[in-house]
Amino acid sequence: MQRYFIKNNAIIGNRIRIMKEDYYHITKVMRMKINDLVIVCDEKKSWLCSIQEITKDTVILNILEEIAEKKELPIEVSIAQGIIRREKMEEVIDKITQLGALYYLPVQMERCNVKINEDKLDKKIERMNKIAKEASEQCHRTQLLRVNYPVSFMDMLKLNTQYDLCLYAYEKHETTKTLKEIFSNKKYEKILILIGPEGGISDEEAKLLDEHHFIPVSLGPRILRTETAPSYILSVISYELEE
Repeated sequence: MQRYFIKNNAIIGNRIRIMKEDYYHITKVMRMKINDLVIVCDEKKSWLCSIQEITKDTVILNILEEIAEKKELPIEVSIAQGIIRREKMEEVIDKITQLGALYYLPVQMERCNVKINEDKLDKKIERMNKIAKEASEQCHRTQLLRVNYPVSFMDMLKLNTQYDLCLYAYEKHETTKTLKEIFSNKKYEKILILIGPEGGISDEEAKLLDEHHFIPVSLGPRILRTETAPSYILSVISYELEE
């Protein structure tokens, strides 16, 4: 069954207004008709709805019942990643949305080989959030992944006080732990995980991460591509923490 995310102002009493891109998807792509059923979510609640009316620019839904859903990871996971090429970043965003991450934060790091074009940044972030929305609907999540604007490495370090646990994927550290060790010893509510860009994390960045209480973690005996690592991490978290 198709799922759509809405904002609070779309709800009027027992009815919901669907407009713009979602209107086009319902009427032109899915070719739905009166009385067809959809699921609508505002990131707090989900409802089973039926199509009551279709106008030239709006679909009116009638709320039939609230649905109790358990779709999200038991912890809030933010993925920070050294800035990579647009097509790879979009691939990462699609995959980590499906696997349950809540935030994605691009980070300007020493070995990034991509420069940010400030003139087109707003449109790029908008496009990536659209990709996250479509992936959230496809995999029937109840929350949307948010793609944040890029930050400097030093600004990312300052976020450590906002999380219960901060990790970074690093293959050459004498105190590196496995993800299994991390999540078997203690329960966390909110975590941040940094993955380096294609060139990896520099020695100086690793030193600063240690000083800011980021814990180095291993992703196994093989060196993963930067676009593969986030999916691996979230898969392990799901295996360790979900039923």
